[in-house]
Amino acid sequence: MASEQLNLSNLKPAQSRKDRKRIGRGLGSGKGRYSGRGIKGQKSRSGSHKMRAGFEGGQMPIYMRMGKQRGSTSKDAMPIGPFRTYSQPVNVAGLERFDAGTEVTPELLKQAGLIRTIRQDVKILGKGDLTTKLTVVAHAVSASAREKIEAAGGSITLLREPKVKKTQKKKAKPVAEEAEPETQEAEVEAQEAEPETEEAEG
Repeated sequence: MASEQLNLSNLKPAQSRKDRKRIGRGLGSGKGRYSGRGIKGQKSRSGSHKMRAGFEGGQMPIYMRMGKQRGSTSKDAMPIGPFRTYSQPVNVAGLERFDAGTEVTPELLKQAGLIRTIRQDVKILGKGDLTTKLTVVAHAVSASAREKIEAAGGSITLLREPKVKKTQKKKAKPVAEEAEPETQEAEVEAQEAEPETEEAEG
């Protein structure tokens, strides 16, 4: 083969090919009659293998039968979809690069490459140390970051007021009215004493 000149008449694949199994071509082919699908049932029909994952033949699927726990769609959890809120984190260690007295705004953070865009909120976090006096302007700040910025002599200005969760006031228990019977008795005694005083005056 090596000595022969390669042409279309002696061209062969490097590995022998195996023809695919042709179904529905008679009983002698090995895949005739029912073509490997069995007798009746949903899986013997056309289009039956295009069912979505989790489909249970029309019965109530397991993800709907099981109980639900508080998750991403509840009011006090991180919302999802179009209601997702996201803040870009910036640690105080990254603010050390700015000179003392600088007003650090989201625009300045964007120029320094600490955030990607100014369209999303910026939150200052407390990882690292800060020794420079800065005026930080951001949408949110953690408690540890606030301590470190103020300890360095700086100040913080929030672009958005933090949301305060409303706490339900507990109803005061009604005080037992024990003094009412005594006051009623006193009123009755006073009424009985009034005729006697009128007779004495007459």
